[in-house]
Amino acid sequence: MNNINSKKKKQAKVKEKEQGVRNNFIRGRFKEDISKITADFTSSIDIDKRLADFDIMGSIAHLYALRKAGIVSEKEKKELEKSLLKIKDDIKTGAFQFDKRYEDIHINIEKRLIDLAPVSGAKLHTARSRNDQVSIDFRLYVKNEIKKVAHILLDLRFELVDIAKSHIDVILPGYTHFQHAQPVSLAHHILAYYEMFTKDFKRLKNCYDTADVLTLGSGALAGVDFEIDRQLEAKMLGFSKISRNSMDSVSDRDFAFEFNFALSMIAMHLSRFCEELIIWNSEEFGFIELKDEFTTGSSIMPQKKNPDVLELIRGKTGGVISNLLSLFIMMKALPLTYNRDMQEDKKPVVESADTVYNSLLIFKEIIKTVKFNAKNMLSKLEDDFIYATDIATYLVKKHIPFRKSHEIVGQVVNYAKENKKTLSQLRIEEYKKICDAIENDIFDAFNPLASVNLKKSYGGTALNRVEAIINDYEEEIKRNKKLLERLK
Repeated sequence: MNNINSKKKKQAKVKEKEQGVRNNFIRGRFKEDISKITADFTSSIDIDKRLADFDIMGSIAHLYALRKAGIVSEKEKKELEKSLLKIKDDIKTGAFQFDKRYEDIHINIEKRLIDLAPVSGAKLHTARSRNDQVSIDFRLYVKNEIKKVAHILLDLRFELVDIAKSHIDVILPGYTHFQHAQPVSLAHHILAYYEMFTKDFKRLKNCYDTADVLTLGSGALAGVDFEIDRQLEAKMLGFSKISRNSMDSVSDRDFAFEFNFALSMIAMHLSRFCEELIIWNSEEFGFIELKDEFTTGSSIMPQKKNPDVLELIRGKTGGVISNLLSLFIMMKALPLTYNRDMQEDKKPVVESADTVYNSLLIFKEIIKTVKFNAKNMLSKLEDDFIYATDIATYLVKKHIPFRKSHEIVGQVVNYAKENKKTLSQLRIEEYKKICDAIENDIFDAFNPLASVNLKKSYGGTALNRVEAIINDYEEEIKRNKKLLERLK
C-alpha cells in the first residue's frame, strides 16, 4: 500500500511540474503557475539561444560594473565570472540543458547561474532588467552578424574585380528593356554589380554605427537606482556610444530594421545577378557555363543541367524581404516602452542574416568558377542594329543636331528592315538617299571595340576607363578591409 501511495505522490509531482512551470525565483506576485501550453507559446528559447554568448558577455560586463558600485564583493565577482564562463563552455559543448519553462535564454542562464552560485548568483540581476538585457544582447548579435556579412561581401567584391581584370576586352551586347542596346565590356557589366555590393557594404557600415550604442543600464524603462559605470560596460563590450534616453533604449529596434533593410538590398542585388546568370546560362544565350557542382539534373530529362543554386538564391530573396516587412508590421503600433510583441523581433533578423550570409558564401564560389564564352557573346553583336546609336553619333560629328541625327538613323533602320538587310549590308548609295552627309567611313562604325571605346566619359565602358576604375576599386577594397579590421 505504501508503495502505491508513494508512486501516486511521484506521479502527482510530475503532473504538477508539467502543469505548473513558473519558477520560484521569478514567481513574485503570482500565486499560480502558468500552464504548460502558455509556457510553450511564450517561449522564445529556440531562437534566442543564438544570443547565449552575447548574454554572457553582457552579464560579465554588468558584473564588473556591480563590483565597481560595491554591490558584489571581489570574491563574489570571481565566483560569478567563473560560473558564467562555465555556462558558456557548457553551451558550446552541448552539456547545457535548455528548458522552455524558463522562457528565454536570459532566464535559462540566470537559473543555471543561481544553481551554481545560489547567493551571489541572485545578485547579478541588480540594476538591470530583461528589457535592457535583451536589447544589449540583440545589439551585440547584430554587430557580430554585420561583420560576418561585410567580410563575405568584401570577398565577393574582390572576386568581381578579379574577374573584370581578365575580361576587359571581352565585348557583349548591353541591354535595356531586355533588348539589344549598345556594346559594352564584360568587365564593365560585371563591375555594375561591384557597385551594387559596394553600396550594400556602406549600408552595413551605417547599420553598425546605429547598433553600436550601449543600452545596458537603462533598466526596465526609467534607468536604474545605482551608480552603474556605463562607460566601463561600453568599453568591455566594445560599444563606442552610450544611449541617452532609457525609454528609447529599451524600445528601440531601428538597428534591427536597418540591418534587415541592408540584408534585403543585398538579397535583391544577388537575385538580380542570379537572374542574369540564369539567362546567360541558357541555350539561347550560351554566354556562360556553370560548374557541375553548382547545378542539378532532371529526374526525367537526361540532357538537363539546371542552375538550381542560382534559382534558390533568387527564391530565398522573397523570404528576406518579407522578414523586413514583418518587423514593420510588428512595431508600427507599439507604444513606449517594451511590449511582448517585440519578442518576435529576433526571428526575422536571424533568418535573414543566415540566408544572406549563406547565399553570399555560395554565390562567391559560383561566380569565381563561371566560365565566360567570349565567342558567343561576340556573335550576338552580328546583329548590327546595335550600332544605331553610334551612327547617330557619327552624324553629330558631321554637325547634324542629335535630334535630327536620331530621326535620320530611325529612317535608316526602317529602310534596312523593309529591305531585309542589316545596317552593314546597305550600300553607300542607299545611305546617301536618306542623308547625303553619310560617307564611306560609316562602315567603320560596325566595330564592337570601336563602339565600346567611344564611350569615354568617366564611368563609361571604354576600355581605358574600365582599367582605370579597376585600379580605384582595388584601393577601395584595401581601405574597406582595414575598416573591418578596426571594428570591435
